[in-house]
Amino acid sequence: MAKDSRIEWTHHTFNPWWGCVKVSPACTHCYAESWAHRLGSELWGKSAPRRFFAKDYWHQPFKWNNEAQRTGERRRVFCASMADVFEGRAELNEWREKLWPLIEQTDWLDWLLLTKRPQNVERMVPWGNTWPANVWLGTTAENQKYADSRIPKLLAAPARIRFISAEPLLGSLSIQKWTGIDWVIAGGESGHQARPTDPVWVRSLRDECRESGVAFHFKQWGHWAPKLPPGISARQKLQLGSDDKGQSTLYAIGKNAAGRMLDGRTWDQIPG
Repeated sequence: MAKDSRIEWTHHTFNPWWGCVKVSPACTHCYAESWAHRLGSELWGKSAPRRFFAKDYWHQPFKWNNEAQRTGERRRVFCASMADVFEGRAELNEWREKLWPLIEQTDWLDWLLLTKRPQNVERMVPWGNTWPANVWLGTTAENQKYADSRIPKLLAAPARIRFISAEPLLGSLSIQKWTGIDWVIAGGESGHQARPTDPVWVRSLRDECRESGVAFHFKQWGHWAPKLPPGISARQKLQLGSDDKGQSTLYAIGKNAAGRMLDGRTWDQIPG
């Protein structure tokens, strides 16, 4: 959990538990698994345990809510950065039952529920066709295959805000055929084993969002950058794309040096 999160598109993070199971290519270099491992916790996989938290931890969102109400400024809470709220595991049911009323009682917080399992949402939430207005539901779509599979299930849920996390973006992705998407977050993968993100994919997705009035947030280039900043040398260089459709040159310089500028500016749009 973190107040004043370093994740650019949220204010706070809250985890009802830690641990998960990998389900698609976006999970391959899972930062949450790596972080838990560095702290000495083996929490990933079907047979691995999950880590749960005490009462004091669960009281923190009430403090954030009171602060937001006092200042008159709503705050976004990413739930869960170290897990998936909709993982199909029986022992998690009692913790989900604690989460739903917490969300309802903190109505100055907008809860961002991001999942790779949107097919489980309908049977796990208690709200039927009337969801709390402070729930934003999102799904990860790292390429077109997973967008086609997951977005229809996302759009079937009557959340007030529905969003896509295309991070890491691992292939070209179009959302033109869907209506009802409010926000797209895109970004490249970080770490020495990171897979590259082609700038062509990012620009195409951004342009679709602009044309359809969807808020667009570009989080980062990640390990691979489309150009070298002054004074920075690349550890590696590669070419993406084909000769007939154009090629992109990418440089391995690390997340911090690569930054998050896209065509001369940052993209920090938020729905509403």
